[in-house]
Amino acid sequence: MCNVAGAVVNRAPSAALALTVDTSVLTAIGNDYGYDRLFEYQILGLGCPGDVFIAISTSGPPPNILRAIDAAREKRIVSVGFTDLCLHTPSDSTPLIQPTHRTAGHIICSLVAERLFPRR
Repeated sequence: MCNVAGAVVNRAPSAALALTVDTSVLTAIGNDYGYDRLFEYQILGLGCPGDVFIAISTSGPPPNILRAIDAAREKRIVSVGFTDLCLHTPSDSTPLIQPTHRTAGHIICSLVAERLFPRR
């Protein structure tokens, strides 16, 4: 079930991966290629044209995120950025920036779900 615009909607599942959770992959890429390439290598290996990559940073544009966005462009993957530079949250306080990102994330997920699974 997916919470879309305040309503719970039954729908077919969608594939999604968090590139931050596989510790074996993170340590292998980090040790072999450098931690600046963590997400880039995963996107190059797993991403397909038409996928969506959501980049989230509350500390500006770190090199690992910038490399991932470049890799996404190379693979014709749509990139959405949540950072203090793109989705500007006028605060230096991470505890204030993160709820703004969460809210925007819910809005984007709702818009995507409505586009992919229109209400009848």
